[in-house]
Amino acid sequence: MNIIITGASKGIGNELARQFAQNINNKVVIIARNRLKLEQLKRECLFQYPGAKIYPLVFDLTNGDYKRGLMPELLSSISSVDILINNAGILINKPFEQLTREDVDTMYRTNVTSSFELIQALLPYMGKGQHPTHIVNISSMGGFQGSAKFPGLSAYSSSKAAVASLTECLAEEFKGQHISVNCLCIGAVQTEMFAQAFPGEKANMQPAQMAAYIKDFALTGWNYFNGKVLPVTTTTP
Repeated sequence: MNIIITGASKGIGNELARQFAQNINNKVVIIARNRLKLEQLKRECLFQYPGAKIYPLVFDLTNGDYKRGLMPELLSSISSVDILINNAGILINKPFEQLTREDVDTMYRTNVTSSFELIQALLPYMGKGQHPTHIVNISSMGGFQGSAKFPGLSAYSSSKAAVASLTECLAEEFKGQHISVNCLCIGAVQTEMFAQAFPGEKANMQPAQMAAYIKDFALTGWNYFNGKVLPVTTTTP
């Protein structure tokens, strides 16, 4: 399968890349801005899984040129897309009255607009396989309607709510194109982002555990869901 993972330099995205790379029949394109971390991830995957097909692609999803800066390199590695996991995200924890326009723009461009642009760029290469292309948008319980909300996370949570709504819209737009779109709103996972949101707190789940769930969902979830926004948490919203 041809798999694209954004935000692969650390956290859940990093673990997802490792788990997909275990199957040497997969071609895994990993996208992030940090070249050193992507190259290290590739080396570790190749050492642990000889024959793994993993392709680092250094690209700034917020400001890059998708047509000329992303697609030529991506298409040199894969010719179609079976799974796209929009995992890249950023969190700025500030009281509402202290948020700047730059803070809000940064979070929305990273968490929402980049998914718009990436999906648009990849659309001609989706829906070409035996099974539907599965787009999995990674949101947060902070963006799940009716969940508990927390001070300092208004811009982040509202951007993640936009990801959920975008998922529902795209599932409708892509009907008949052999493309499924779903959204996972994940709960507390012990990542750098969680530490930013809740300093001093400990999550009850590690990135590798959540990555295992997301991987299985990406591979099989399209059989059961399309246009769905699903909470993935052990706590009650």
